[in-house]
Amino acid sequence: MRTYTRAILFAFTLFILSCELGEPELFNYIESEIESGKVPGIGLSIIVDGKTLISKGFGYADIQNRVPFTDSTVMNIASISKTFIGVSTMNAAEKGLLNLDDDINKHLSFKVVNPNRPNKKIMVRHLLGHRSSIIDEQKIYFTQSYHYGGDAPTNLGDFLKNYLSEGGSNYSKKNFLDKDPGSEHSYSNIGSGLAAHILESITGKTFNLITRDLIFKPLNMKNTTWFLSEMKDQSRHAKLYKKDKNENNFSEVELYGLITYPDGGLRTTIRDLTKYLNYIMYDKPVLDQPIINKNSKKNMFTPDFDQDYAKFWDTKDYIGHGGGDPGVATSMYFDPVNQIGVILFTNTSTYDNFYPLLKKIYKYGETLKNK
Repeated sequence: MRTYTRAILFAFTLFILSCELGEPELFNYIESEIESGKVPGIGLSIIVDGKTLISKGFGYADIQNRVPFTDSTVMNIASISKTFIGVSTMNAAEKGLLNLDDDINKHLSFKVVNPNRPNKKIMVRHLLGHRSSIIDEQKIYFTQSYHYGGDAPTNLGDFLKNYLSEGGSNYSKKNFLDKDPGSEHSYSNIGSGLAAHILESITGKTFNLITRDLIFKPLNMKNTTWFLSEMKDQSRHAKLYKKDKNENNFSEVELYGLITYPDGGLRTTIRDLTKYLNYIMYDKPVLDQPIINKNSKKNMFTPDFDQDYAKFWDTKDYIGHGGGDPGVATSMYFDPVNQIGVILFTNTSTYDNFYPLLKKIYKYGETLKNK
């Protein structure tokens, strides 16, 4: 009887809240975008002052079978994944396992030197700020790192050794800038993967297990994994889509894994990622062992160079990261001044109104804050 009474009270509370907020214009806009065939599925959440006020899905995770996209739909989130490398590295620095000014070779089983600047060391700090002088050679990165049909069969460390260490099967001077490490910002997915592999070398654990134990379990992110093979129920994974410019229909993008998976291969839900963002913003929930302390977090959000990008976190206007990959467009940012956090997923990379929608979501967050 008590459970029944609570259920009625909860439903009544939701009804009152919906009346107070009204039918959001934002939701009408999203529904019209989906009905017009511009985007298959959308997931979003809004955090205001430490409370998750919206966590919702729209459209379809699977168009053909008309499976709804919800806040529990799993999909890969592309480069938002890099923020987990940043958090994990700051945790390792806190524990004294590394120093951000360390030569990366101190922590590797193979040697990495820019052949164009052999006397200049590459520091851990350079990797975190995309200043390592390591670049993604496009033919190698996009043909070898992406593995369609399942998890990538190649080990992260083996790939990095073959790409970055002299004598490796994919090694070339073209894999490096003709610049000193630290002198120029050059976004590098492979450099990001190397930062994660340094943590593997230090701890003796693969990066998926490092993040599982350090972040996913403490924050109760039960539906967050790096590999398809780790998922208990793959039917919960969104189908990914692309839309050719000359066609009206979406075509399906086969699910894929990444050899350099820490740079963009995390699979999660709106609900789980909201837990992560809430912790980053407010240190909630309070954990017996904090993932990183307040000083480390401040350091993580502070750029080390003349740029807006810090340690795998963009800090230009708001703090966070975006992501784009085949069949995927994502964003996770928060405004530290107004205390508004926003997450947006779409299971296509060909949605032209992604950024206008992101602005509308933030504006609605401001509306909720001012109520």
